[in-house]
Amino acid sequence: MQDPMTPTASMPGQRLTIVNPRLKQLQSAHAIAIPAIGMVGVAGVLYRYLCGISPQPVSIALFLALFFLGCAGITVGFHRYFTHRSFRASRGLKIALGILGSMNGQGPVVYWAAVHRRHHMHSDRPGDPHSPHLHGTTPWARVKGALHAFIGWTVAHDIPNTNALSRDLLADKDTMWINRRYYLWLVLGWILPAVVGGLAGGTPDAALEGLLWGGLLRMFLVNKSMFSIALFGHSPILCSRDYATNDNSQNALWLMLPTLGDSLHNNHHAFPRAAIIGLRWWQLDISGMLIAGLEKLGLATEVCRVSPEEMLARRAGLS
Repeated sequence: MQDPMTPTASMPGQRLTIVNPRLKQLQSAHAIAIPAIGMVGVAGVLYRYLCGISPQPVSIALFLALFFLGCAGITVGFHRYFTHRSFRASRGLKIALGILGSMNGQGPVVYWAAVHRRHHMHSDRPGDPHSPHLHGTTPWARVKGALHAFIGWTVAHDIPNTNALSRDLLADKDTMWINRRYYLWLVLGWILPAVVGGLAGGTPDAALEGLLWGGLLRMFLVNKSMFSIALFGHSPILCSRDYATNDNSQNALWLMLPTLGDSLHNNHHAFPRAAIIGLRWWQLDISGMLIAGLEKLGLATEVCRVSPEEMLARRAGLS
């Protein structure tokens, strides 16, 4: 599989961003609407708790299952498969990962991949969409940088040129089928838990609870978990750095569980195409474990792994 981060995969000479006021307006409105909708779920769950309404076990189960699947849709799907081509997926797995990732409201898959590829091309340098290090060195500038990396970039970043950054995805019929139906998958992520909750509880209130827990709250927390990587994965706050890279990427070990291993961000920036980035026995890379399991089932092939020689060379700063 071709590495999408090479120039031949991204059309050298083309601009990596485009100026389109209509798209910019749509992107900003989307970036504001998705967390606002998620906050409705947070407020709804809190209101019910304050009113003494305990969630039903099926609502908790829906939240946990869909949180896990939502995170995997981003980490295994949008990130390691679609963006970095870390493995080859069967057609069914590709479609499932694309739908699960889209349910989180982080944008269509082709757009998401373009933004992330641009991040790697300019990591912690001008052009990086969400680096926390480009606002200055004063205390207030660092606060601004942190706020930008965590949430502000979703509204403020430039529109990526998908023709330059995601040509491989634009040429894939299945990926474009998923991409064109982005809003359908987003709404399905709300309707599905409402239907399951309603069928399990047999009342409209049970359906509402399913929507709040499995739909809105789930989406809100998946996104906050993933967006935390842009901040803490590039900040030395309770983090470590094992490999030499040309940026400030860090391993946020305390975020390994809620991010399914994607917070091992220094490992990832050292070896962007690696499907498995838990490179020490105690580094919990649940996404990598999932990919290894899918490989055993024959659903994932050509899984990209890091060799011991590559790890030694990068650790010594020789590559």
